[in-house]
Amino acid sequence: MNITALNTTFKEIFHSVPVQAFFAPGRINLIGEHTDYNGGHVFPCAITYGTYAVAKSREDRVVRLYSVNFPETGIVEFNLDNLEYDKAHNWANYPKGMVRYIIEAGFAVPTGFECVIQGDIPNGAGLSSSASIELLTGVLVNGLFGLDIPRIDLIKIGKRVENEFIGVNSGIMDQFAIGMGKANAGIQLDCQTLEYEYAPIQLESHKIIIMNSNKRRELADSKYNERRSECEEALAQLQQKLPIEALGQLSEDEFEENKTLITNEIVRKRAKHAVYENIRTLKALKELKDGNLEAFGQLMNQSHISLRDDYEVTGVELDSLVEAAWQQPGVVGARMTGAGFGGCAIGIVANEAVDQFIANVGTTYLKKIGYQADFYVANIGDGAKEIEMWGGSND
Repeated sequence: MNITALNTTFKEIFHSVPVQAFFAPGRINLIGEHTDYNGGHVFPCAITYGTYAVAKSREDRVVRLYSVNFPETGIVEFNLDNLEYDKAHNWANYPKGMVRYIIEAGFAVPTGFECVIQGDIPNGAGLSSSASIELLTGVLVNGLFGLDIPRIDLIKIGKRVENEFIGVNSGIMDQFAIGMGKANAGIQLDCQTLEYEYAPIQLESHKIIIMNSNKRRELADSKYNERRSECEEALAQLQQKLPIEALGQLSEDEFEENKTLITNEIVRKRAKHAVYENIRTLKALKELKDGNLEAFGQLMNQSHISLRDDYEVTGVELDSLVEAAWQQPGVVGARMTGAGFGGCAIGIVANEAVDQFIANVGTTYLKKIGYQADFYVANIGDGAKEIEMWGGSND
């Protein structure tokens, strides 16, 4: 992404010169899927794809936003005195919600501002472009006006925008990974307590390949709610005997000893995934600390099998990508990432095998599914931040 080009666009749109530049990444979850709402751990990282902005404060209370990705929307304009959700404002409701809740949290936003935004996160791929825009707005407002907002506050405000302003019942993982990301590190996060630990991921000889199935995630929301209720049913039956508040508190042995308390076989499978996936996520931290990338890859593979067989959220598209990936030379591990039923899978692939991997998996997928997958070579990058005003890209 070329910041100089964004500066030029800003001058064309707003007839003035921007003064500061900002970046917020997208994210992938390396392991720990559907564990967040079961009291478990997740293991995301920030990636070097993301959303960029150049901005300048105004002297009145007007905010004017322009997205290079949505030129047909034109300039979206609103006033700091009216920060209500407006369907016509489309993508700009994410920044608007951030500004509103930053003010409600007691931080003084003295004037409006102008900004031009552009993202290179693949659209609809499940790499969290909405949380990227939220945290981008957070660091932008913080930086433009010198507000010193604690990073964890921006993360919580971003989640509040998603839940209350936009109306999506999601957890805190996306905002946390984007706000707290660090180059060459994953984050093991307890979604209940927000306790976290960085894990070194040394990938000098490997790349993370994001495989976008290009399957629209139509089922994801309804099935997500169904899986949540199945896990709640399993928990309630286990609680007849066990003093637990969440499935994530169980060890594998404790689950096996008590699983007959769950009377429905399908519900039992859902609970098994939640318990075993959480343990895999804990093991992943240890393996990465020990520098054992191969063992981490095996945990990724086991995660996908569990999501396919016990949680049943993969679907033929993601299974085709991952199973083709497993057959390729140089692959450490591969799994779906995100809610499932479309979206993306990820693989860790040796540098020298990347081109062959993309060609082979792409051919296999096209032959089986009938349309193409897209592939992105990703690096693990830093979280949301101010960047050099006249520099080139963030990579």
